[in-house]
Amino acid sequence: MASVLVASNRGPVSYVLGEDDSLDARRGGGGLVSGLSAVSSQDSLWVCAALGEGDREAVRRGIGEPGVRMLDIDPEVYADAYNGIANSMLWFLHHHLYDIPREPVFDAEFRRRWESYRAYNRAFAEALAAEAAEGAAVLVQDYHLALVPGMLRELRPDLRIGHFTHTPWASSEYLRMVPDDIVEELLWGMLGADELGFHTWGWASFFIGCCSRLDDSTGTARGVWPSGDPWHGVEWHRYGVGKGRTRVRAYPLGVDGDELRSLAHRPEVDEKLVALRAEVGDRRTIVRVDRTELSKNILRGLLAYRELLTVHPEWRDRVVHLASAYPSRQDLESYRAYTAAVADLAAEINAEFGTEDWQPVIVSVEDDFARSLAAYRLADVALVNPVRDGMNLVAKEIPVVSEAGCALVLSTGAGAYRELRQDALTVNPFDVSETAAALHTALTMPAPERADRTKRLATAATALPPQRWFLNQLEALREES
Repeated sequence: MASVLVASNRGPVSYVLGEDDSLDARRGGGGLVSGLSAVSSQDSLWVCAALGEGDREAVRRGIGEPGVRMLDIDPEVYADAYNGIANSMLWFLHHHLYDIPREPVFDAEFRRRWESYRAYNRAFAEALAAEAAEGAAVLVQDYHLALVPGMLRELRPDLRIGHFTHTPWASSEYLRMVPDDIVEELLWGMLGADELGFHTWGWASFFIGCCSRLDDSTGTARGVWPSGDPWHGVEWHRYGVGKGRTRVRAYPLGVDGDELRSLAHRPEVDEKLVALRAEVGDRRTIVRVDRTELSKNILRGLLAYRELLTVHPEWRDRVVHLASAYPSRQDLESYRAYTAAVADLAAEINAEFGTEDWQPVIVSVEDDFARSLAAYRLADVALVNPVRDGMNLVAKEIPVVSEAGCALVLSTGAGAYRELRQDALTVNPFDVSETAAALHTALTMPAPERADRTKRLATAATALPPQRWFLNQLEALREES
């Protein structure tokens, strides 16, 4: 039985099925992997979903990594829960992405998918309940598993349960679009936790504000804002479960500076850097690295760059926009259309301004981490302009790695905004002209000022590295055990 458990959709290992039916295990990285490594492997367990055929085959054969339990959930149930609810409803809800005249539509098909989402969460809750030692600490991750805390509380009231949301949280006005019973189930699922974590106080306060939707028909919840207390809380009483207190805190995830710099100076990154310098020449660089995710606002970033070249023609042939735009969620039509629109707009800018010797926009669509790190090192300006983002670690990574220092153009929609705003050039993510002006200011910033800002940005970016971010949550969860 485990005393520390982590639950997430994606686990620390995945399996690839070879043509000869062999299984190749591939381990991932990230904050959770780093954090859990600080806990004895004999005392910890990671519960995750089998994502592909290789994972499912590993489960069928009884193959697994020590400290990992992979759940072979019915593929149709998983698809409905992951794509039909988590990515097509909750992601759009929390990022305020709906095309309101057309979406959302809460009909019988939505209800069917919600049943799958409920079943998917139930599978995790039951696995955690079966594997946890008495009084164990359970850290549940993200919007995919929002119902797990409440379900697990009913199964194992002895456990200390935490949940961390890596996305923003929807405003109460946006949440009003969702049917009341679904909102109640979602919020009560979250309130089953002893500790709820968000990247910023802004997202945490949105959650607490939404709890006013709960009423005496299902229980009561009220926000608590004690003066001088380091946490925001929700006192709650849920009929059939009992009363308790859910503490809501902000844990602004940062980056491990030493590890990131080490990764950025590997030989394969050096090779990518040489190739990029050959493409850029002696020109200045504006760098962005994103998935082609709707919330990342890549199109308005490109429009701002086009306006920069129009309003300030002196930058023509003197700057290159290195845009890494990795295709994301291409099984959803809206994402395929967005990815195509990004490629089309970049081509238009190159056709309008490019010359035989100068390509204004260089777009990379390959998920190439080494190339991204090389671009970080080369960056004179970093453009991070999401409309709404839980944190956005790119805004923190580039100042840590940039060799000559970079000016950061950062939108108010990024979770990182509050931590980095004093040394960034901040913009309204919808204001293309303001963003274009900020790019010009960034490109003309004196080198000493740029270097000083970069140092302060890097200090803020590394304030809560992944391992400490994880352990802080674990320690908080044990405070009142």
